[in-house]
Amino acid sequence: MQVVVITGLAQGMGREVALRLAAAGNAVAGFDVDARGVESLGAELKEKGCDALLTALDVCDRPGILAFRDEVLRKYRRVDTVLSNVGIGFFGPFEEVDLEKANRCLEINVVGPAAIFQAFVPAMRERRSGKLVAVSSLVGQIPFPFESIYSASKFALEGMVLSLRYELEPYGISVALVQPAQVSTQFAAKIHTLPPQGSPYRERVRRFIARDEELIKSAIDPATAAERIVAVVDASSPRLHNPLDTQSRLFLALNRFLPRRVRDEILLRQMDIR
Repeated sequence: MQVVVITGLAQGMGREVALRLAAAGNAVAGFDVDARGVESLGAELKEKGCDALLTALDVCDRPGILAFRDEVLRKYRRVDTVLSNVGIGFFGPFEEVDLEKANRCLEINVVGPAAIFQAFVPAMRERRSGKLVAVSSLVGQIPFPFESIYSASKFALEGMVLSLRYELEPYGISVALVQPAQVSTQFAAKIHTLPPQGSPYRERVRRFIARDEELIKSAIDPATAAERIVAVVDASSPRLHNPLDTQSRLFLALNRFLPRRVRDEILLRQMDIR
């Protein structure tokens, strides 16, 4: 049995991961800013007799995270894996981006995972055992147009995790990245907005959104994505990079081997934005 901490578990992929881990006999502790989602998940786990400690909490609440950590360690005495699933999307032409909102995205997507990892590293280091798993994205290595801020957040997340590996492996703590291309949820649809009339980017953004929403229809569903994430959490020594689907594996492989000009052409054609 593992004690697994999960952030962003009220809905979608995070919820599915929590349900699967709990059903397999693991103890699940976690939080989400969505209080209703947390409450309904807690009730569902309680009905199934699963051991869980859930709370409504914003990942930007530093004192709240430390209080949550203390509660988890009091209850379970240890944590085996921390899965950072929290994240928000951000979409729009860079020239028109609201930088205050962009800062909020970076705070949640980069500093949020840093805060939850940092909170539990000392206990893991003392036990000389543990895993830190971060849900990144295809755009953490392949930047997409109109997703400059979101791409920046995922590039930063991956850089942080890769750096942490050198610091933490001597203490028995392994790290892993989960890299989906797309998952068939409302994640992208919630942020897809056209620029205003008169914007020089409006037509290309319209084509990008249409193509992206078409691709989402054939993307893996949250349950399938969750099964693959659970496999990473269950692994005693998880791989560092873990693409979740065929599309992400293909694009990441092409990104490693093809010349940039060819990669750019593929991306522009794939997203219909030439």
